[in-house]
Amino acid sequence: MRKFQKEFWQKAVFDPVLFAKEFLEIEPHPGQMKWLWNSTKPENALHIGNRWGKSLVQAIKILHRCFFKIRDSKYDNIDKYEAVNASITQDQAQIIFDNVLRLIKENPLLEMFVKDIKSTPFPHIIFGNGAIFWARSTQRRGEYLLGHDYDYFNFDEVAFELHPEYVVDQVIMMRLADRAGMLDYTSTPKGKNWFYKKCCELKKNPKIGYVQNGDSRENPHISQEYLERKLKSLSSSKIEQNIKGLFIDDANQVIKEEYIRNAMTSSSGLSGPNPGHRYCHGWDLARKRTFTVGITLDITQKPYQLVAFERFQREWKDVYAAIRQKHKEYGGEVIIDSTGLGDVVLAELSDIKPRGFNFGERGGKAKSELIANLEQMHALGNIAYPYIEQIEEDGEVWTLQDELRSFYWDSNQECDAVMALALALWLVREGEKSPLILSPKVERL
Repeated sequence: MRKFQKEFWQKAVFDPVLFAKEFLEIEPHPGQMKWLWNSTKPENALHIGNRWGKSLVQAIKILHRCFFKIRDSKYDNIDKYEAVNASITQDQAQIIFDNVLRLIKENPLLEMFVKDIKSTPFPHIIFGNGAIFWARSTQRRGEYLLGHDYDYFNFDEVAFELHPEYVVDQVIMMRLADRAGMLDYTSTPKGKNWFYKKCCELKKNPKIGYVQNGDSRENPHISQEYLERKLKSLSSSKIEQNIKGLFIDDANQVIKEEYIRNAMTSSSGLSGPNPGHRYCHGWDLARKRTFTVGITLDITQKPYQLVAFERFQREWKDVYAAIRQKHKEYGGEVIIDSTGLGDVVLAELSDIKPRGFNFGERGGKAKSELIANLEQMHALGNIAYPYIEQIEEDGEVWTLQDELRSFYWDSNQECDAVMALALALWLVREGEKSPLILSPKVERL
């Protein structure tokens, strides 16, 4: 068993790479060493390609911080020290946790330093110095993180988080407040979404943030021949994102993140009817497990403002009543998804003379044109909406913004609110004189 001099420990406290090489007997590759040395700011972001070695380097960082209780020295008089690896699911969070366990089991000295390993209520390791390392899920908008405070937080695969604004700003930051804890964001990119925005913010403010990119080819422990074959077979966009770890526009995502941010910035919020204003309504009707959604737009001027919103699962008589009520309150033209039972609905609501839109008309081209118009309105900055959320029966949180982010050209069967918005915007499309700007996607569909 190796013995280490006092000088080693004094240096290792400030040098996680030395700790990795000498104590853990791991040789990080240059990109990993760069991250371990430089990711020392309050917030650090690592966007990398697949198989770069994210899980291993974060396991090293977690062990180093727990071993020495790394934090601001003014909190050294506090015995409590907690670190956590959290991700979109418990299974994902377990990946780095298992890497930590593996490093412990491979090192007799480190194994002696562990007091206990428990799996309930959540997986955690209790170290001999009192430090605790947890694996937690961010599901249900970070509910499983509430009631705890941390000195170090690694948010793994943050690019795939459904509620990033809320989880980070309302949950994680408050869990780090007690002892000015550190927050790392580590992920393979997924388009130019919230994670991209966060990286841009941190780059502009190097006093509080550090950002690093990692290319899969930096890792010498994976087959370079395999990577070369991938470079020849993958599309350029997949190479940029999955190997180079760069942020690119997702070709299949209809509404870009920048469009969503612009629409929210321009919103005046939900409001009641305003005398002299013009309104229109789009309704997408429920099928099986989906929702009936109604959206009311104030189309008096651009950007068109989303001023009223309904989303529910009710009997047909209640659907009719809701549609009539919104028309009574705001007036204006109404358009309804008339696919399937739509004709029956149109007949039932003949007193308010709604228009019907059949998604399946012209071999599906009608729906393609509807979606193209939706994206065009966003691209031109002609639509504004506030942040809208609902708590569903199972406790899950639904938001309009998350549904917009998950609305893809090739996957959009259960995006009821987006389709209601698209229907409402279809009513005002004739006032737009710009040509349809997305014809290549329409043709491909």
